[in-house]
Amino acid sequence: MAQWTAHIKRLTRHNVATFRSSPWAELSGSLGDLGTLLPLMVALALQDSIQLGSTLVFSGIFNILTGLLFGIPLPVQPMKAIASAAISAREDPSMGVVVAAGQYVGVAVLVLSITGLLRWIVRVVPIPVVKGIQLGAGLSLVIGAGSSLLKPLRWVDPALDNRVWALAAFIVLVMSQRLSRFPYALCFFALSILFAAISIGTKGDARAPGLQLWHPRFVMPEWVNGHDSPALWMAIGQLPLTTLNSIIAVSQLSSDLLPDLPAPSVTSMGLSVAFMNLTGTWFGGMPMCHGAGGLAAQYRFGARSGASIVMLGIFKLVLGLFFGETLVDLLRYYPKSLLGIMVFASGLELAKVGNSLNNGAPDLWQAAAGLSNRRQRELTDEERMERWTVMLTTAGGILAFRNDALGFLAGLMCHGAHELDRYLRERHAKQTRSATERDRLLQ
Repeated sequence: MAQWTAHIKRLTRHNVATFRSSPWAELSGSLGDLGTLLPLMVALALQDSIQLGSTLVFSGIFNILTGLLFGIPLPVQPMKAIASAAISAREDPSMGVVVAAGQYVGVAVLVLSITGLLRWIVRVVPIPVVKGIQLGAGLSLVIGAGSSLLKPLRWVDPALDNRVWALAAFIVLVMSQRLSRFPYALCFFALSILFAAISIGTKGDARAPGLQLWHPRFVMPEWVNGHDSPALWMAIGQLPLTTLNSIIAVSQLSSDLLPDLPAPSVTSMGLSVAFMNLTGTWFGGMPMCHGAGGLAAQYRFGARSGASIVMLGIFKLVLGLFFGETLVDLLRYYPKSLLGIMVFASGLELAKVGNSLNNGAPDLWQAAAGLSNRRQRELTDEERMERWTVMLTTAGGILAFRNDALGFLAGLMCHGAHELDRYLRERHAKQTRSATERDRLLQ
């Protein structure tokens, strides 16, 4: 207990020191993950699949706890597979089914965490496969930003959400990429809220936000619906994504982006995801998890500590407690042009971590762990190419099938093929040496 308390105190000192040195960067970074949060949250709220007030309140609480307990800009974001299934109506989009799906995932992740299976998965999954998951997730965000948010836009109409604004946001993004502390997300968030407010004022059917105190309402989950269980099918589709991208990839990405801070263990990440989905969902809160893309996004826009997430959590909590469902129209008119550029930048930041595959990856350091100067193991050209092939196969599978689990299996099969080939060649070489030595003895 004393050790845990000392750990929390160290993280708190880091959070406070980072916020004092770069308050605007931390505030800007806290908004970096809006590209993932807003579209899914608003779409689910509009079709009554979740309660917006409960989602804001509980996600705010989880943001605050995450920032304090982990000390890194760890996001709290929607479960994408569940949200996608509900929005597309592939499964029953009712609130009871959606929250039940989140609870199914929460229970499964809880079991994986307390039994140690998550730690075992981390030990056996090759680093090139993990990097491939991160690369595939990053490129998926880039493609999604273009196809879903930017491509449908027109050049000049409507006046506050078009390709001209997207181009302007992109130019500012490129010009500020060397200025890591420039509050890009904060500036464009303020501009987006202004544009959304103006749009509401010009629409006769839109409602401006107003004071509405949050009243928690219990929602009965529909774990089974007649002879079928749409919630279970949603959860089955979500579980590989949560395990791979929200837990394993996040833990690895934290080490890559913030090497001076202790990376959260996969067990603690799993318990965090389980806690979120076994609490807020009883009140209509959106099923939530962490995510490598959100971490990369918040890092890209300036966040370097848990202080950024604590600020975001307080902001969400206040909005949920005092405005709740009245925010739906404001968020619905949030400009897709500006949101799309933020998602694009977040995807690139996540995809860039694949660059360290053959130079700085954890499995290379582990091979030299016994050396006092911790030099990396030198890779042959063949090994480098094999690792790149495994990573690209994993990412390619994710992009081709739009499924993390299939990409993961493709990467594992590619890695296994290389290992089998290496084993057979070594065995053949050993047999050849034995035969040569035997022939010499017979001569």
